[in-house]
Parts: sequence; C-alpha cells; structure tokens
Amino acid sequence: MNGFEADLDQLIAIEGGLECLEARIGICPPATLLSRASQALKSSQITLGGQDCRAEAKGAFTGDISAEMLADAGASLVILGHSERRAGHGETDAVVASKVLAALRAGLEPIVCIGETLEQRRAGEALKVVVGQVIGSLPSEVAGRPFALAYEPVWAIGTGLTPTLSEIEDVHLAIRSALTDLFGPAGLQPPILYGGSVKPDNAAEILRAKEVGGALVGGASLKSSDFLAIIRAA
Repeated sequence: MNGFEADLDQLIAIEGGLECLEARIGICPPATLLSRASQALKSSQITLGGQDCRAEAKGAFTGDISAEMLADAGASLVILGHSERRAGHGETDAVVASKVLAALRAGLEPIVCIGETLEQRRAGEALKVVVGQVIGSLPSEVAGRPFALAYEPVWAIGTGLTPTLSEIEDVHLAIRSALTDLFGPAGLQPPILYGGSVKPDNAAEILRAKEVGGALVGGASLKSSDFLAIIRAA
C-alpha cells in the first residue's frame, strides 16, 4: 500500500535505466495506479501486475478487484497468497488456489507466494510447511501454464533478517522437488523467486543460489536506484 501518481516518476526512471539489461522485470503497483502505470510504460519491456485479486469474475463484492479487472487495467501478472494476505486476511491455501484459477481464467500469470513463520522454522517445520503450501496452493490446471512461485520466509520480510544461502537453497530445492512431483517434467519450468529483505547489497549473492530464479522485491522496489541495482545484480 504505497504509491501515488507522483511516484510514477520512479517507474519511468526504472524504465530509463534498463538499457542493455536482459532480466525480465515485473512491477505490481497498487490497483489505483495500474492503469496510469500502463499508460506511462507503453512499449516498455516492464511487465505490470496486480497485488491480489478476487476469485470471482464479478459480483457483489464491494471493494474487491477481479482478475479480469486487473487485465483490463493493463496487468499481465498477479501476486497471490502473499504472506501479508495469508496472515492479515486469513487466506488459506484453498483460497489462494481459487485465485490462481481466476488468474488463469483472465489470462494473467500468477506469482504464488509461500513461506514459513519464524516459529515454524525454529520448530524444524519450514520444509514441511512450504511444501504443503505448494501442494495446496497450486491447482492442477496450472500445469504447463506460465506461473512462478515466490519463497518469502515470513520472518525475513521487512525485518532486515535474511536466511543463509544454505537455508534458501534447501527450501528452493524442496520446492522444485514438490513441483516435479506434482507436474512431472513441466515442474522444472516455473521460476522460483526469493523474497525477503532483498536489497542491493545482498541481491547478487542470493540470485546465484541454487534454484533461485529471480527475486520478489518489496521495500527496495519503491526507490528506482535501489531496484535498478537489484536488477543489475541479476
């Protein structure tokens, strides 16, 4: 929940700094800015997305936004199951899975977030929790369709804490194994992003870790210079 019309200058600055960079870049602004961001970034290599969607296509759901509405406003991606949605809004794996179906219905590429709390990690349940979320949050219909998973250890978001590279790799390898168990060879295709206090000074090291196929950037994406530094680290 950050961003006003004046902050579109940050998007334009990011676009202006992407020359000769081959990384795939997606930005998910608040819904109030999505249409204006789409206009500001016409003919850009940046892909836009939403931060959440409702499972239903339309109806009496005041204040909610459907996947179709996001697509109409210029989105190609949508973040689903973010830890803040799971914790603050009580979203279960089943709810996330229903939203993944909605994204596919609207032609959006879902970015499905998963991750454990500090208590779950300390209890030695991190891999069990994360794999369970993979299984529960991905409907079978997603097989062979473009989507990404984003591992975001809840305890590392906005805290400045970051798992060790070994811890990140262990989780990402477990996620990949779960994907191949679910979808066979097609499970090798979806990128597994890492999200959790990704910053310019740690991005390069994290992005070199096994099965880390990108980053889901939070606070550092609000400042164009920081976000560009992370993109260049890829």
